[in-house]
Amino acid sequence: MIFVPIQEILQGDYENKTVAIRGWIYRKREGKRTIFLVVRDSTGIIQSTIKSESSAWKDAEKITIESSLIMEGLVKKDSRAPGGYEIAAEKLSIIGLAELFPITKGKHRAGSDAEEKSEMDSEEHLRRLRHLWLRSLDMNHVMKVRGDVLAFARDFFKSRGFTEVSPPMFISAAVEGGSTLFGLKYFDQNLYLTQSSQLYLEILIYSLERVYCIAPSFRAEKSRTIRHLTEYWHMEAEWPFADMNDLMRFEEELMAHVCQRAAEHCKRDFEGLHADISKVASVKAPFPKITYSEAIDRLNAKGSSVNWGDDLGYDDEKTLADAFGQPFFIYDYPTKIKAFYCKTHRQRPEIAMSADLLVPRIGEISTGGVREDDKEMLTRRINEMGLKEEDYDWYLDLRRYGTVPHVGFGMGLERLLTWMLDLGNIIDSIPFPRTTRVFYP
Repeated sequence: MIFVPIQEILQGDYENKTVAIRGWIYRKREGKRTIFLVVRDSTGIIQSTIKSESSAWKDAEKITIESSLIMEGLVKKDSRAPGGYEIAAEKLSIIGLAELFPITKGKHRAGSDAEEKSEMDSEEHLRRLRHLWLRSLDMNHVMKVRGDVLAFARDFFKSRGFTEVSPPMFISAAVEGGSTLFGLKYFDQNLYLTQSSQLYLEILIYSLERVYCIAPSFRAEKSRTIRHLTEYWHMEAEWPFADMNDLMRFEEELMAHVCQRAAEHCKRDFEGLHADISKVASVKAPFPKITYSEAIDRLNAKGSSVNWGDDLGYDDEKTLADAFGQPFFIYDYPTKIKAFYCKTHRQRPEIAMSADLLVPRIGEISTGGVREDDKEMLTRRINEMGLKEEDYDWYLDLRRYGTVPHVGFGMGLERLLTWMLDLGNIIDSIPFPRTTRVFYP
């Protein structure tokens, strides 16, 4: 028996042909002489009809929502059916009969016409049942776009001569602020979960030059916003012989490439999510760029009380991003609010060569900059930040032996997806979200 993917039936030349499909029951409606079953597989949904005289009738009566099955039948055209075709079922075999599914046909149940959502379909309930909610059509679309975005990003890195590498998740010293580190017992040592792979990528530029990784990062931030996760996936890159202009040019071209490819190849998933694909299709380099000082002036003109030297908060970033209405950069931040490895302007040491990429509604989706390549300056910054020099002796070795000007950035995959797909919350951009309150299953 050869099984045909549902989407292939909807798009191919299968009318008046007998096909076999396998999947799960997505929806069921019963009449006196006809039972309507909507079956889903990983590619889509299709309606099937079972008549009372059919040998499949008894199993059709018995089958429940989310039961797995094998079905054979004749494909017929029907404009009233989802996708314009249905299967007149001739055979039905129940593989796994499901118990009463704990997600009802409320507002959150894909394919439902109900306007009200029940308590069993509340956001909190769906988070507890994440392992089941991932079966929904919405999550199916999101996960497919997520996979495609990763593929598009990898294609871009490869086209620019980058090598993908695999840095460690256990680290011995902070990359960013120590207050956001997750500590853990590692045999008889105290280690941490990585906040970023940057420092390890820097090691590899001395051998491979252009390197990147796509890996999880962990931040112990007690933030409860639509854009924060404690575990998220980072697209990070480092490369030598480059400056700030090279950095921002690369980032905007990467994002434009990913967005353009998504607009070309992910139309069905955008439509399924009712996401604005025109917004993504319109992303083109170069992006607007303003300095941090210009950002402060713009915010003050809008009534903000933020002062020069303050870190920009979510509301500040959102105000600026909404005004631009597209991706844009803020660069040249105050040194005091940036990490120890950020290179400073030699004539203005209070300014760090750092750049953030921001988008509307979400704010910052990536941070990058020029890395300090002078050993003495780097040592001074480590001490100024109250860090232990011995923890970074290996990092200083990179400046002792063949130091080189270099740049890098880290882009949050989930924030990018949340913006691209108009998601209400970042937790819906990742299969198993981890936040201050969500860590099950």
